[in-house]
Amino acid sequence: MGQGPLWIFGYGSLMWNPGFPVAERVLATLPGYARTFCMWSIHHRGTPEKPGLVLALDEHHEAACHGLAFAVTGGAEEETIAYLRERELISSAYLERELSVTLVDGRRVDAVTYVVDPHHEQYCGGLPLEDQAQVISRAHGGRGPNTEYLFNTAEHLAELGIEDPDLGWLTDRVRKIADGTY
Repeated sequence: MGQGPLWIFGYGSLMWNPGFPVAERVLATLPGYARTFCMWSIHHRGTPEKPGLVLALDEHHEAACHGLAFAVTGGAEEETIAYLRERELISSAYLERELSVTLVDGRRVDAVTYVVDPHHEQYCGGLPLEDQAQVISRAHGGRGPNTEYLFNTAEHLAELGIEDPDLGWLTDRVRKIADGTY
């Protein structure tokens, strides 16, 4: 990790539940990755018997993911990394990377980022959106229902002014499934 504050890039639940002390929170863009429901969740939003889906950063060279960059409060760097490794690396499906992100004010910083390992057994990239909606509408894990994860993420993206058409479609579709109005 370089000079200056430790930066963390959030694109899913970290945006609305970072769990570490934050000195600065800034809209940011990570080039070369897409936010997708491409990872089976067998702990937090599903079980091994009935997996849910969670968002992950899947490498796509033509893509860019819009999210939040967090500068960790000085002095809390080690405890933050330990916390994030316990939270994000629970099943080794994510890889910890330090990647360059562009902040909305034009600064470029290196940020600790958790990306999906496409070779891990929990990777499920390319699932059709309808299949994703069916899984998300029924899964439940240690941190609650999969729907809560989807709705919270979509709500926070909207509050930040970040458009994500796939998450918008999934939110509408999962609500229809829950209402029985498919």
